[in-house]
Amino acid sequence: MEYEVLLTTQAKMDFRRIINYLLYELKSEQAATNVVNDMENTLDRLSHIAGSLKFCEDSRLRALGYRTIHFRRHKYSMLYRIEGNRAYVDGIYHNLQDYENILR
Repeated sequence: MEYEVLLTTQAKMDFRRIINYLLYELKSEQAATNVVNDMENTLDRLSHIAGSLKFCEDSRLRALGYRTIHFRRHKYSMLYRIEGNRAYVDGIYHNLQDYENILR
């Protein structure tokens, strides 16, 4: 099954914050470009495998239908949920962030 992948406003803001950090704090255009490419790859993979990935381990997030997908080359992941044939990405987090408590 193919999924239409949609980024919520929050996910877009999360990604913009990541890219701005790389560009303006670390001053690394190359790092920003690499993360953008990895993000695009992850979104493409998600469109093919969204329904096959496991639910979050956190019981509250699992009850809400959340799953995660990790970037292949960077330490970021997307928190998403499925509705019909759409996968809604609700947040993008660095793997060291405690996104489970951020969402409480």
